[in-house]
Amino acid sequence: MSLNNITLDIEYVKAQFPAFTDPLSSKWTFMENAGGSYVPHNVINHLNNFMTSTKVQPYADFDMSKIAGQNMDKATKLFADMINAQKDEIIVSGSTTMNMYVLSNAIKHILKPGDEVIVTNQDHEANIGSWRRLASLGVTIKEWKLNPKNAELEIDDLKKLLSNKTKIVSVTHCSNIVGSINNLKLIAKIVHEFGAYIVGDGVSYAPHGFPNVKDLDVDFYAFSLYKTYGPHLGLLYGKKEILDNLTNQNHEFLEGDVPYTLNPGGPNHEELASLVGIYEYFDNLYKHHFSERKVSTREKINQINEIISNHEEKIANPLLEFINSHKNIKLIGKNKIENRNRAPTIAFTFNNKSSKTVAQELVNQGIATRNDNFYAWRCLKALGIDTEDGVIRTSLVHYNSQDDVTKLINALKNI
Repeated sequence: MSLNNITLDIEYVKAQFPAFTDPLSSKWTFMENAGGSYVPHNVINHLNNFMTSTKVQPYADFDMSKIAGQNMDKATKLFADMINAQKDEIIVSGSTTMNMYVLSNAIKHILKPGDEVIVTNQDHEANIGSWRRLASLGVTIKEWKLNPKNAELEIDDLKKLLSNKTKIVSVTHCSNIVGSINNLKLIAKIVHEFGAYIVGDGVSYAPHGFPNVKDLDVDFYAFSLYKTYGPHLGLLYGKKEILDNLTNQNHEFLEGDVPYTLNPGGPNHEELASLVGIYEYFDNLYKHHFSERKVSTREKINQINEIISNHEEKIANPLLEFINSHKNIKLIGKNKIENRNRAPTIAFTFNNKSSKTVAQELVNQGIATRNDNFYAWRCLKALGIDTEDGVIRTSLVHYNSQDDVTKLINALKNI
């Protein structure tokens, strides 16, 4: 069966998200998905059920507690399957920023003065700040700089930075400003040739297709679950053999109990359990679009990723073409999506208007978006963009429609 012949059923998709019928949110054309996505019924139902029936300390012998623990474990196992990881290789905590700070503290014991850590200036600060702070230990921080002409990270520039002193390379899988999808698998291969660890930031990638972390061969990978149709949580993956050797960041008596050692205080119980709803939503998408033959969870994700990618490409390219064709608008990043080379996270500036003014005019026309530096201020600075006024960013996901894009294009024409 060719996936090119299967079209995402946008009406079915929208029916899974109560925001599209809510009296407040349904009035808006929502294009700020990169800041946080809508949540399907399944997630909300699991959250409500946990709070109603099992809001007790989990893992005791009475029924409510047993069920609470079982649902938390089920959510962890399902999400591990979705990204092709083991259950004890993922940590779910409050945010990606928190996960990165905990990770950097847990791994710093392997570093000594003179060792080198490479970060980029294309990244969101969550994947930069914690590593930069290691400079206080005498670690040398090197910056993999984007090409200011096209905003891209060039592989040859990375090769020039790598040395036998390199211990960690932290790089975004997809920029939340530029939108380009970096070849993380190739980058991981190059980094490993120098015996270093690679940390991938998938926050702006995962909403458009859950990654296969084993295929990427990254050592660590993080993304935000509130941008992948769930509650405000962050997920961190790490290879088991590496996690086992990181220093405990939790209570002393949990020493050696990975992954709890990397999750101070433990996970948020009710929100972790509600992640079962994300799996159920994607499982329902699979059943709706494909025959119900028995396939693995990861194979379901692969197929859903494909039809989502095709849909996003179809609706985003007319917007990219429009923006790129107007001399008063400056598009950041590639001007066309093909072969999944960029996400539909589209940032731009106007030559004759401030980003704040344009964002406000879009809001006035019923389009929910904004201007900002979106915590990627180093990226904007490298591109010569005012970090206070920032860019206008319109970010689409698979529940956006061609009608949404047409409305945005017409609004930009008015502006």
